[in-house]
Amino acid sequence: MSAVMTSAPTASAQMIPEIVAPAGTPAALVAAIDAGADTVYCGFRDATNARNYPGLNFTAEDLKEGIAYAHARGRRVNVAINTYASAGNTKLWHKAIDTAASLGADAVIMADIGLLDYAARTHPKLRRHLSVQGGASTISSIHYYYEAFGIARMILPRMFTLDEIAELKTRVPIEIECFIFGSLSPMTEGRCSLSAYATGRSPNLCGVCSPAEHVRYEQQDGELLCRLGDFVTNSFGPGESAGYPTVCKGRYMAGDADPAYVFEEPECLNAAEYIGAMRKAGICAFKIEGRQRGRFYVAEVVASFRELIDAEARGESFAKHGAALERLRRLAEGGEETKGAYRKGWR
Repeated sequence: MSAVMTSAPTASAQMIPEIVAPAGTPAALVAAIDAGADTVYCGFRDATNARNYPGLNFTAEDLKEGIAYAHARGRRVNVAINTYASAGNTKLWHKAIDTAASLGADAVIMADIGLLDYAARTHPKLRRHLSVQGGASTISSIHYYYEAFGIARMILPRMFTLDEIAELKTRVPIEIECFIFGSLSPMTEGRCSLSAYATGRSPNLCGVCSPAEHVRYEQQDGELLCRLGDFVTNSFGPGESAGYPTVCKGRYMAGDADPAYVFEEPECLNAAEYIGAMRKAGICAFKIEGRQRGRFYVAEVVASFRELIDAEARGESFAKHGAALERLRRLAEGGEETKGAYRKGWR
């Protein structure tokens, strides 16, 4: 089918990229808006979104109130319906799309082509964004989603250099949104099966990675072992801070080598220094990861980027905004930062 693309929000055409902030709870939504976010993204309290953790997410009434709060201040709310529906069981996902549309959400973020088709046919005026979970990483795949489902925006997987993004932007007719801060994974988004292998629950189908009910911490021989299901993902000695046992960020023994982060170290993407370069590459929206984070974290990160993005737009040197940069460094996961694919020295 061929779907008509809906018009873009006014802010997308402006020179200053929008800040797209996470909202795992109604309190985080309010904190993000108050701190200066242009858009927040959130999900329902079920398997339709990729952050389906206990204590997080929104009921329909929560979303209605959140949208009203955002719209009253000229901001937007996007709803992540970005997991894949199981075969023969699409009712929950269709209901999520219908509810988001009826409550006035500004966009839905989706990966499943069947759901994209449903949204395009049933709610043609509702903006459709292609989730990073879609894993579209070529010009031809992005064109397919645009032509078939009328996507208005592509959230790029975290694998492109800035030069590649700039080249891509000249060859696709849609908006480009990219991550600028938050947790990273070494896996191609939408194609990770590690959690499903270890626990039977997949982030792509169930909306949860390393689910809490499978997590255990045990003391053994003076060390703290982190377990996910039947697997030991890490061990920590006295005085070491123990992280959450995510499979891809565990320490393992490969052959006779000492335990090491075989897949990925627990680092945080922080591309604040590339704000100007990202804008010039044609990126219209900077996305902050972290719907599992608290409202204080969300407010601090959003406020810091609000300050830095506005300063860059005024042509100011970041030397005047050292406090904002330092706040972001303090909030980095594991206390470690990376520029991710934006600076691939090995290429």
